[in-house]
Amino acid sequence: MRILIVTDAWLPQVNGVVTSLQALVTELQALGHQVLLLSPQGFRSRPCPSYPEIPLAWDLWRVGAKIEAFQPDCVHLATEGPLGWAARRWLVKRGLAFSSAIHTRFPEYVHGRWPRVPLSWGYAFLRLFHRPSQAVLVTTERMRETFASHGLDRLSLWRKGVDTALFRPLALPRPDQPIFLYAGRLATEKNLEAFLDLELPGEKWVVGDGPLRAALAARYPAARFFGYRQGEELARFYAQASVLVFPSLTDTYGLVMLEALACGTPVAAFPVAGPLDVLEPGLTGCLDDDLRHACLAALELDRERCAERAGRLSWRASALEFLARQPMLDGGPCLEPSLSAIPYR
Repeated sequence: MRILIVTDAWLPQVNGVVTSLQALVTELQALGHQVLLLSPQGFRSRPCPSYPEIPLAWDLWRVGAKIEAFQPDCVHLATEGPLGWAARRWLVKRGLAFSSAIHTRFPEYVHGRWPRVPLSWGYAFLRLFHRPSQAVLVTTERMRETFASHGLDRLSLWRKGVDTALFRPLALPRPDQPIFLYAGRLATEKNLEAFLDLELPGEKWVVGDGPLRAALAARYPAARFFGYRQGEELARFYAQASVLVFPSLTDTYGLVMLEALACGTPVAAFPVAGPLDVLEPGLTGCLDDDLRHACLAALELDRERCAERAGRLSWRASALEFLARQPMLDGGPCLEPSLSAIPYR
């Protein structure tokens, strides 16, 4: 089939949305489908206010022509940014069906950056954007319950996976002192201070970049800041770490947790949505309102068991689940209904 994916988040950005979409495109192509991805790379763009590494497309009048030229069988709107809105408007005007996805707790992120913006406004924005969608894809059952409670409907599960060929246990020398690792964006919503303020043995490593990097590096000189790392280099950071610390209170999932687990590294986190959906307490991670206690307890977990549990999740199963949720442009289902019950392993 010809599958069009519209996203405002794409390379060179480094985040969970981009990672998920990269894996999805790779698997869809491996299954024999033709995929076109509309991203800011094909448009003129300007930096997002307060997040300059995120480009926002502005010559949006070209979106409709690109959709027409590709003649897709299915269209998926991955983000609620300018490209997503432009494609939504074009599709709705012609009465064409599409799916969409909610990857982040957008209302909470906006409220965290601009507290004067009520959460209710953010959820009103989400309801408006996703209302015409035939299927609104979310990563976990907990996300589906949360967004349903805020008035969104047609919510369906699209679970994520991990690349176990890349993220795997590596035979590296074990450090003399514990290494507590954070991996991800350095931004307000990630709650980095909750990790960096902790008194922990050993070293604190921070892999990633973002608008807070300079301020955090100046405030916490004892921590080591490495910037973005990808591929085998990132896998080595995970494998060297004693514990991955995931301090976010608002992430909807947290792919870095799966990547770390696949490398055999246990996770310490708060008992909130995201970690509660990914981790098995006492087996692959420790959840505690006292993050320091969770970090120290995670040192005792079995690394082999962490890798074994993460290895059950595949991007192929994730891609098949995505396909089973897609409507045809005329509103019909993409695949046989039986594929909606794919065993996720």
